[in-house]
Amino acid sequence: MNPKFLHTAYTVHWSVNILILFCCLCPITLVLAQQTVRDRQVLEKEKKQNLEKMTQIRTILKQTASEKQAGLGQLKALDQQIQTQSQQIGLLNKDLRLTESEISELRQASTTLTKDLNKLRAEYGSMVYAADKRRQQVNPLGFLFAADNFNQLVARYRYLRQYSDARQSQVRQMNNVKTMLQGKQQATQRKRQEQKNTIGAKIDETKNLETLKTAKNQVVKELSQKETELKTELAESRRAVGQLEALIKRLILREAKERADREARERAERDRIARLETARKVAERKRAEEAIAAAEKAGEKPAPTDVAKVERPTEPEPTTKKTDERRNNNLNDEETALASSFTNSRAHLPWPVTKGFISDHFGRKAHPVLKGIFVENQGIDIQTNAGEGVRSVYDGIVQDVTSMPGMNNVVAIQHGDYFTVYAKLRSVSVRIGQRVKARESIGTVATDKNGVSEIQFQIWKEFTKLNPESWLNPR
Repeated sequence: MNPKFLHTAYTVHWSVNILILFCCLCPITLVLAQQTVRDRQVLEKEKKQNLEKMTQIRTILKQTASEKQAGLGQLKALDQQIQTQSQQIGLLNKDLRLTESEISELRQASTTLTKDLNKLRAEYGSMVYAADKRRQQVNPLGFLFAADNFNQLVARYRYLRQYSDARQSQVRQMNNVKTMLQGKQQATQRKRQEQKNTIGAKIDETKNLETLKTAKNQVVKELSQKETELKTELAESRRAVGQLEALIKRLILREAKERADREARERAERDRIARLETARKVAERKRAEEAIAAAEKAGEKPAPTDVAKVERPTEPEPTTKKTDERRNNNLNDEETALASSFTNSRAHLPWPVTKGFISDHFGRKAHPVLKGIFVENQGIDIQTNAGEGVRSVYDGIVQDVTSMPGMNNVVAIQHGDYFTVYAKLRSVSVRIGQRVKARESIGTVATDKNGVSEIQFQIWKEFTKLNPESWLNPR
């Protein structure tokens, strides 16, 4: 048996196995590829969400812009569209960076595969050359039948078969690497085309952004010429906001008073029952003492049960708010559970409208046109489509339905010690005292004289105004 021949066969198998492990199971390459895939999935999701938001704003802006007069609603919609347009350009820049990273990884993979393929070809050439040289020196059949016994014959046959299988495996591996290399090259070409498309989209979006900024400047210019009218609108808006705030505070005070009265009645009832129980025990004690006295007077031994009844009854503790520490601010069990579940829904509440965008955020900010003047939003404004349905964001009880100048119809819903407020409704489909479920319709949005369809949405916890954006499900 030729040792060099056997050594060549084993060497081929070892090379093939090492190459398979390097190409398919390299941990660093695998981790990098997986991270790139995750980054791409996250980016595509962000791009999709931002495009949907841009589409909604465009649709709403078209309705607003169809009015002849420019208004603050149109200006706020333009601001939001500029913001989303800028975000889209940022996402496209991120897309370009990620695509460049993907192309770099593909190039590295192609380089590695090319080296592997060249190595396989060199090994295969050496194997074929060595086999041909040995075939000239030793005939495989002669090598096979020159065995000393049957077992050696079988062993030599297996070695020959192993060598043949190794050559076939090497050919298959070369074909696999070649196919992988072609796939990487094609993927690189696709990514370069995607990169060109992304650059074109970025150029288009940048042009759109400049168009939007020009449109915004035009609206600001038109509104600046209406300073007196804007100040009048601002004064009316502040009066409406003040009236709405007063309404909500009165509502919260009323509910707090009703809860306190209810708790006082329940406490008085508990005290009454406790007094009756104390009186009953005192009467039983008096009867027991009289029975003991009568028995002693008659010279008889008092019964043990009569002696036990002589013990002084425990005085009832006065029932105070501490008797039920589970209750917060006089909430009953149902209200406490509702408030707790509402708290746990932070950042997961559904929007009061299915379509729309936040046109004015919570808190104090500079007026978009009037210089040196600040405005404060006690909730958020959400622009939406004309006639869009408004819905409750959580289970609760309708505590008030009213109408006021500047706010149209207003609905206030209680969720334990939380309140959600929906203002600027054209119509209302609920009544005071009605229980509503999350996502249940409560009315439709109103459209103002400038064509803006917008609701004012607020969240209160007792007398504290909360930022609704941190409670709504992110869009």
